[in-house]
Amino acid sequence: MNKEAIISSAQKTIQTEANAVAQLQHFLNDDFIQTVQAIAQTKGRLVVSGIGKSAIIAQKITATLNSTGTPSLFMHAADAIHGDLGMIQQDDIVMVISKSGDSPEIKVLLPLLNGFGNTIIGMTGNTNSFLAQHAHYILNTTVEQEACPNNLAPTSSTTAQMVMGDALAVCLMEWKSFNPSDFAKYHPGGALGKKLYLRVSDLIASKQKPYVATTASIKEVIVEITKNRLGAVAVLNEAGHIKGIITDGDLRRMLEKNDEIGTLTAHQIMSAQPKCIPSDALAAEAFEQMRNNNINQLLVQDNVGYLGIIHIQDLIKEGII
Repeated sequence: MNKEAIISSAQKTIQTEANAVAQLQHFLNDDFIQTVQAIAQTKGRLVVSGIGKSAIIAQKITATLNSTGTPSLFMHAADAIHGDLGMIQQDDIVMVISKSGDSPEIKVLLPLLNGFGNTIIGMTGNTNSFLAQHAHYILNTTVEQEACPNNLAPTSSTTAQMVMGDALAVCLMEWKSFNPSDFAKYHPGGALGKKLYLRVSDLIASKQKPYVATTASIKEVIVEITKNRLGAVAVLNEAGHIKGIITDGDLRRMLEKNDEIGTLTAHQIMSAQPKCIPSDALAAEAFEQMRNNNINQLLVQDNVGYLGIIHIQDLIKEGII
């Protein structure tokens, strides 16, 4: 294949799968509505099952549901008929995913599930299949064509299954008013979790509070900035209230403008009305404020007063950026 053929093949694949996804919106009917209602109102869990590639999609859907507030379990269809059916409880809903809806494992599994009396949801690309006939609700994921050039390998069909699962998860999130705080409970690790729960107070707790008085000399300012290595120092009045900030940049600009610096004070070179942030703000909010104002640090304050400085390097170290 030459370069043009490679790009053409990739474009055709993307377009074929995009068309399959777009078609799904026409399959959102009463069965989809009742599926959302049943899952949202059940006292049990959603058990998601499948075979082959559909089993992999079932695992992904299970993970998405769990992380967005809908308790779910994955049960491989083949393992189910060899003992894993024991995980299903009386109030659980079972969703079985299969493109054809007629695979041998599915035909063995469904009568057993019906015998348990659980509500069954079938996600299938064949609405006349064994699965469709034995499910209480059908989620239609029919595709006109697989992206595979032989129209065999699950490509468009598995994409359609995943998107239908996402549609289901999002509807359930909105039903439950699932918010970022809820999301953070289930994602405490990694950069994503930190963006949702790490606060400014967590990053300044162990830091000193570099500051100088408004009457401080330039030497005192330089010593305080150098000692704390934050690239800035707060300027406070006699009452301890923030009056300004002096950064490394302010010092350089001061040297460019003044030949005699011995008589200058902090008040004369500080930047008044500095950008501040409360200690209970999310660290991600601190980053947004720094980015929007093109600065590297923020003064932290609350009702008590000045608490310290949060630097962009603190956010980098924590993976917020």
